[in-house]
Amino acid sequence: MNARADLLALDADTLAALANRGLVKRAARELDSGAGASVSLDPAGEVAAAFPDGSRAALPAGVPLEAGTCSCPAPGVCRHLVGLVLAYQAQARPRSASESSPESDSAPASDYASASGSRPEAAAGPGAAAPAPPPEPELPWSPAEFDDATLLAAFGRPALAAARRAWERGVRVTVQRMDAAHPAPSVELPSCTVRFPVPRSLNFALSGATAARHGELVTLAVWAFRTADEDGTPSGSARTAGGPKRADAGTAAATADRAQPAPATAATTAAVAAVAALTEELLRTGTARTGPVLLAQLARLEAELAAASAHWPAAAAAELRVQLAAYADRDTRHDPDRVAELLVELRARLRAADRALALGTGESAVTQLRRTRLVALGCRVSAGRGGAERCTELYLAQPDAGIALVLRKQWAVPEGRAGTGAELAGRRLLGHSVRALAGSNLVSESVSRSAGRAVTVERGRIASTSVTPLGDAWASLPAPLLLHDAAARLRALGGRPPRPVRPRIEAENAHVLAVAEVGPLGYDPARQRLEAVLRDAAGTEVRLSAEHDVLCPGRIDALAAALESGTVTHVSGLLRPEAGRPVLDPLAVRTAAGPVHPDLAAETDPHPFTALPPTAADPLAAALTAARTALAELARTGLDAALPHQLAPAAAGLRRTGLRTAAALLDALAADPSPDRWTDAALHLLTALDLHQEEARP
Repeated sequence: MNARADLLALDADTLAALANRGLVKRAARELDSGAGASVSLDPAGEVAAAFPDGSRAALPAGVPLEAGTCSCPAPGVCRHLVGLVLAYQAQARPRSASESSPESDSAPASDYASASGSRPEAAAGPGAAAPAPPPEPELPWSPAEFDDATLLAAFGRPALAAARRAWERGVRVTVQRMDAAHPAPSVELPSCTVRFPVPRSLNFALSGATAARHGELVTLAVWAFRTADEDGTPSGSARTAGGPKRADAGTAAATADRAQPAPATAATTAAVAAVAALTEELLRTGTARTGPVLLAQLARLEAELAAASAHWPAAAAAELRVQLAAYADRDTRHDPDRVAELLVELRARLRAADRALALGTGESAVTQLRRTRLVALGCRVSAGRGGAERCTELYLAQPDAGIALVLRKQWAVPEGRAGTGAELAGRRLLGHSVRALAGSNLVSESVSRSAGRAVTVERGRIASTSVTPLGDAWASLPAPLLLHDAAARLRALGGRPPRPVRPRIEAENAHVLAVAEVGPLGYDPARQRLEAVLRDAAGTEVRLSAEHDVLCPGRIDALAAALESGTVTHVSGLLRPEAGRPVLDPLAVRTAAGPVHPDLAAETDPHPFTALPPTAADPLAAALTAARTALAELARTGLDAALPHQLAPAAAGLRRTGLRTAAALLDALAADPSPDRWTDAALHLLTALDLHQEEARP
């Protein structure tokens, strides 16, 4: 008889993902107490288990855990099926010499790697297989080993047909091969992350999606591995897989679905043409002349782009509409530089060679997730439209997928109330206060995520969401959510496409930094900014930088008190490069007393600070920023009203710093003030400014 290597490879986290953590803990306690199952393995590979409560469970070979049978009335994966796996692992793995002593009768089974507290003869029933040696360490393997016949047998024709349609549209994927830091190969898809924790087994592949889409997404992950192995794509590199050129990804899928969808639908083509026409009109007439009619056109364009699955330009159009409405309302949220960036983005996405990546047409608008565990990373408070609303953004880590998500909520501010973060901290969301959610673990069966990784919890299903204290969850987050070397993370992000054409991902820069040392604090009174130097485990210096906000009057003082407590272990925040060095905008701080949320803190007496010395000037950044501002002003007033000498000072500043190509683009725009010339210059300047910020300094 052969041991069930697939069951021996299941660890606690994988079992929790297949069932839930509570069932795993309960089954482990029963095994420790001697109330575990008696298990037997028949020649066909089926594991049978008999429990003291009279329940009987069985798990045949070659089927997923949810396909096992049990005599108890609980639906789905019950505690008996989990107990079957734990009891089989305890029986199949030999005990060490120390475990053979009488004292081993009280050894815990919670790590699922040692024998249970019960003796072997108590755990094994008649006819049980002899104890098997532990499985040898697996060599690196690739899910590309699964052929299409295996996929078809595992998931059926409908799943492969759906995967085929998505593949032919093009799918953005990030393949992570098996290595020392990643024991389970995985693929990050637009809608979820697929992991293969059990070598050479499709039955225990994890996708986080509902059963209706699980087979489709696992199939896409296998095809992504197949093309990555063929092309030699490095691990961790994002790319678009599939598309018309790779329509031969799966012969079984082609058999399952003979339909040949068009590479670009008529709706997508029409929406793209409308983007070009509307942005050209905005640039020619000027964004300052935007009226209700043009705002209505922009709203219709946003809806058309969303209907055509062009998710990224749809999101950019929505943000542009908010910015233009803010200008019309004289709202302080209006940012002319941001308006220029959005116009560049909308036009640049039409030029991109990788159209699926730039438009997001291969993304799922909304993906319903199965039971999901989310770890809160903190909260950010900002103003809503016209100052009458407030927005809270809860940043949440999804450990199984290794990504961060955002749960956003708009709040109305009663007249006469300031609507500060401290006031919003007590508001109720999902049956709990915002403060409690910002420092908690959430387990929910009613979570869905958008293409941009925004989270929604469905109404009417709040009872299926449980909230528990955060505890030490940050310390067990996987990379890259948990950073021990911030500089290495920034280097890994250096190969991304330019910002105007890459996917619009929420919270892609949200991380938890493991802090080894906190340096002295300083305050810049001119910019109202608190700064401190943190040192991570690799010795990298990370500059923590937090600005005062009238909506969060306690932010700076609460942050300073936490950093000076001497017990900081982790800081969560948004990581970015500045002058080639990592900078962290903090969301929360983990201390011995628990998490501190600066945006939700109440105002206290001012904290005494040491003034920061003046920042050294950066002539390259200053020249690029001045040129960007000049282009933003040109977009505001309109190209039709442009004057030949309007860009001359910015072009001269670029030449003085040696940026001759950028200066030549401004000269060409001054000679021919057309939307295409403006786009050429703005795209060059924005990309150059981003690259300058990412450039490493000695």
